Amino acid sequence: MKVYDRNKIKELIPHRSPMLLVDNIYIMDKSIESRYYFRGDEWFFRGHYPESPIVPGVILCEIMAQTCCGLLNEEERGKVPYLVRIVNAKFRKMVHPKEECSIKAMLYDKKGPFLFVSCKLYVKNILCAESQLSFVLKDKE
Repeated sequence: MKVYDRNKIKELIPHRSPMLLVDNIYIMDKSIESRYYFRGDEWFFRGHYPESPIVPGVILCEIMAQTCCGLLNEEERGKVPYLVRIVNAKFRKMVHPKEECSIKAMLYDKKGPFLFVSCKLYVKNILCAESQLSFVLKDKE
């Protein structure tokens, strides 16, 4: 297993603050796990919803996608994975400030430059979101 902290993650994925939404990455053979702690001061909480903040579903999808980028960049050095499709996204439980989410993703298919990954996002081992994500690999410019 390979372990990446926030600084090493920047070697794997192109995202930077305030859009870098993974704190740690753990890479296994064809799967990956990551973690992100919502501190409560993230920019999106100011408007979603100020009286009772919850993490927007699009942010949960972004965290899953960034986790996948870590796995795909490990698999395909020299290429950049771009998200091209989100399939069957389901949001089962709200995620709030001061909660840590754990993301598990597994590469399940590859066709040419396209990679297909199944993702699940948990808080305290409770499934909160899941989706299948598709990426296309492009050469770094």
